[in-house]
Parts: sequence; C-alpha cells; structure tokens
Amino acid sequence: MKKILVVAPHPDDETLGCGGTLLRYINEGHAVHWLIVTGMTLEGGFTEAQIEKRKSEIHQVAKSYLFSSVHELNLPTAKLDTLPMGKIIGAIGASLAEIEPEIVLTAYRNDAHSDHQIVFDAVTSATKSFRSPFVKKLLTYETISETDFGMKPEDGGFRPNLYVDIEGYLAQKLDILKIFESEVADFPFPRSRKALESMAYLRGSQCNSEAAEAFMLVKEII
Repeated sequence: MKKILVVAPHPDDETLGCGGTLLRYINEGHAVHWLIVTGMTLEGGFTEAQIEKRKSEIHQVAKSYLFSSVHELNLPTAKLDTLPMGKIIGAIGASLAEIEPEIVLTAYRNDAHSDHQIVFDAVTSATKSFRSPFVKKLLTYETISETDFGMKPEDGGFRPNLYVDIEGYLAQKLDILKIFESEVADFPFPRSRKALESMAYLRGSQCNSEAAEAFMLVKEII
C-alpha cells in the first residue's frame, strides 16, 4: 500500500484534475490523503451560509472518495500572494511530515489562478529531497478552466508525459464534482460534465484508452 497526497489549492481542484486517478488509487488499496490549501472565511468576504455549505461539501466529497484523511490549511482564497512564502511552505511541509506520502499530486505551475502558481512553488519547495525524503514522485495535474487559460507567453503549455487510465471511474468522478454546486454549470461552461467527459476522452485517445487523466511528471526517485 502506498501513501498518496493530493494537494488542492481550492476544494474541487483535486476532482477536476485527478478525481478518476484518486478513485483508482483508492480502489487498488492505496491510502489517499487530501490537503486543501485555501478556505472560506468571514474575513475573506464569505458569508456564514457559504462557509457552512462548503464545509458540508468537503465532508460529502471526502466521504465519497473514502480519503484516509483530510487536512485544511484555511489560508485566504485568492490571496496567497499576500502571505510570506515561508508560511505557506511551512504549513504544507507540516502536513507532508505528518502523512509521509510517497506520491504527491498538485496543480500545474502556469495555471491562470495565482493560488495555483503559489501552491506549486510551495509544494516543490516542501518536497525537496532533504526535507521530505519519503516523497518519491511529484506530479502536476491539469485543472480545466485554469490550466487551459494560462496565457504566459513564456509557458510552453501543459505537455503531459504520464497518463492514468480512468475507464470505469469517470462517471463517479463527475458525480462527485456535482457536490460542489457553485463550481459547476451547463456546457459550454468549462467545469461542466460534457467538457470534462470530452477532456477525458481526448486524453484517452492519446494513450490508447477509453478515458484518461494526464499529468506532467516533475520528478521521480527510484
């Protein structure tokens, strides 16, 4: 059994980017842990009703996946760039030290959302081999509506070099995503069932499977 940690800048990123892969890992008997970096707070401009609803959604999603543990850092949403980088690295590093995962999955560095960029930088720092020797593989996932809207001229784009066959898990992934009611809408909205199905079929066609999720391998230690 391997210990796997998925780092989500925001709750729903884990499902958008690698929900089928997480379901497959869990079905194969591995322990999958969920780290949510940001959270809704009154200070961040969210209402008590929104905060309570999001708590309920996180609980339902965790139960649907059967995550081994859920860790919430509750750092300010869309305001990570206002925090000292050391604070973010330290918070993520503390969760890594507690879980000691062998595999870590996180958001792509050049996504449009600044939180994703900062989380990637913090994760790569916290998973340096002398800090987290137990981490043997680091992967980035693509988040529809963020990865595809990354427009940095110097970025070569998300170029997957690792695929996971998620045939048999796609429908369950999409059902879990529906729990985040405020984050999904009808096509042609990017976070729609049709768009995500289309992406899964496209990635599947690239690796000779019915449906797949794509990743970029950042590092692997063998």
